[in-house]
Amino acid sequence: MIDKMMECITNPVKCKLLLEIYSQERATAKHLSDVLGGIPQATLYRNLKKMVNDGLLKVVEETQVRGTVERTYGLAFNPNRDFETILAQNSGTLYMQVFTQYFLGFAKQFQKYCKSPDINIKKDMSGLSLSHLYLSDEELTELMKNISTILKTAEKNEPNAERKLRTLGIIVTPPET
Repeated sequence: MIDKMMECITNPVKCKLLLEIYSQERATAKHLSDVLGGIPQATLYRNLKKMVNDGLLKVVEETQVRGTVERTYGLAFNPNRDFETILAQNSGTLYMQVFTQYFLGFAKQFQKYCKSPDINIKKDMSGLSLSHLYLSDEELTELMKNISTILKTAEKNEPNAERKLRTLGIIVTPPET
């Protein structure tokens, strides 16, 4: 399933479908076509069928509409798994689901922002960054404690006219071997 998820995330059409279904919790092909416009109907249905066959989506409801069956799709996996369970099971599949939820949450925010008529990337100070660091386990632990301390201080900030709600995400990848 991990390979299928990665294929979905890196495929622009499948990623849009997954993101919309995730954000709505469930969606029909008609809704997806209306909202995502520009995806040919044959491509839409082909991708939905493949995503169901790959175990990423499931049909959560079927409704008779003017002589045809309208399917409502939902995620076939639970992106909100308890993290302690994942650690206890040491499951790559479950961990990938958590990462997918994390990714989709960010992608949803970016999608909304990028569609906004008021987008101003520089003024809004939006950005992406990767840092490749050689760190021992102890150095990584210390770095994460320091970052956590800084974030906890900022989390105490109350909203005011000068402060805007921002989301900062941190991913620590496994060590390369």
